Amino acid sequence: MPRVLVVDDTPSIRLLIKTNLELAGFTVEEAVDGVACLEQLAADSVLPDAITIDVMMPRMDGISTVTSLRNDPRTANIAVVMVTTQNHPADIQRATEAGVDCFLVKPFDPDELVDELHRAIEVRTARDNS
Repeated sequence: MPRVLVVDDTPSIRLLIKTNLELAGFTVEEAVDGVACLEQLAADSVLPDAITIDVMMPRMDGISTVTSLRNDPRTANIAVVMVTTQNHPADIQRATEAGVDCFLVKPFDPDELVDELHRAIEVRTARDNS
């Protein structure tokens, strides 16, 4: 069962993502922002297979968080799907450059989120095994 860390500062969005992912068979944990995400990952002995993350959050935004994830060898290969309202081409480019595997715009289709998470996990797993 794949594990996902849902990172978003809006409780209702975290609940929506968590509910949809649990219905699809994922094990889900939550963090309220980028700082909480990084602290949780540092404390976890078992890392998640994927992270969903928003762009706009207090303390540390999603782009900075993804950059930190990619710069840490321990977390560099976790699949990351950005789920955000920020859909300007510059935002998408910044997210891609930071290392996001997929970019979904809110409101999102729950089935598309599940499909993109599975795809991103498969791609990262195949890359790790080659």
